Amino acid sequence: MSNIVIIGSGPAGVSAALYTARAGVDTTVLTRGPGALDRAELIQNYYGFAASISGAELERQGIEGAKAVGVKFVTTEAVGLTYTDKLTVETLDGDYPADAVILATGASRATPRIPGLAGLEGHGVSYCATCDAFFYRGKDVAVVGSGEYALHEVQALLPVAASVTLLLNGAPPAAEFPPEVAVRPEKIDAILGEQKVTGVQLSGGDVVELAGVFVALGVAGSTALARKIGAAVENGRIVTDEKMQTTVPGLYAAGDCTGGLLQVAKAVYEGALAGTEAAKALRKR
Repeated sequence: MSNIVIIGSGPAGVSAALYTARAGVDTTVLTRGPGALDRAELIQNYYGFAASISGAELERQGIEGAKAVGVKFVTTEAVGLTYTDKLTVETLDGDYPADAVILATGASRATPRIPGLAGLEGHGVSYCATCDAFFYRGKDVAVVGSGEYALHEVQALLPVAASVTLLLNGAPPAAEFPPEVAVRPEKIDAILGEQKVTGVQLSGGDVVELAGVFVALGVAGSTALARKIGAAVENGRIVTDEKMQTTVPGLYAAGDCTGGLLQVAKAVYEGALAGTEAAKALRKR
């Protein structure tokens, strides 16, 4: 039996799950818990609700409906996406291989506005330690972040790099980092370098010389996961075709992470389309 893993339990992810499960595909939703919809106090513009409904209640009802048709929900944090013999979602609690994956974690709000960051992407600025660690053998690198996702990237770099520095960028540490990692709490003023990264300028005036900077802020949202497997991302949104498929076969995206109207109705539609198309593609295999 084919299986699908959906990352995110908001309206896009749950809508996709309803369609894949009803099509007979073994469906697992990976969730970190309540998302942006949960924080919406009252929704008054959603079809079918005469009275206002809270975002939390709409989210709860959606998840209950998916569970009723056999969707499995697992609470964990996705930190990576790889392809070996099949697509595999890496989480803090192990790997989830899948015949297809749908990214539906909402819009990423964790891209820092640091001068030099965007311009040096691919020239020393990376969003995937597993993909790019090899290029930094014996070199000094840094990870920007403070939580479990940053720790995952640090652990991928430690066996390869000469040194790994953790740049907290003003945030408090939210995970236990190995003692050999130098921790710098200051805000980052700029990523330095013309053709490639040469270091970072910190708010206190210090310059840390580096060959690479790996961004791992907050949790790995859909765009970060897409980047890890080489799917096209433009202006912070995942590029999809008319079937909601990314540039990587078997990988779909739906909801706020694809840009456009940031509304529940659009997320539900795209989830339905991604789920339908993924199920159709798996039937043809």
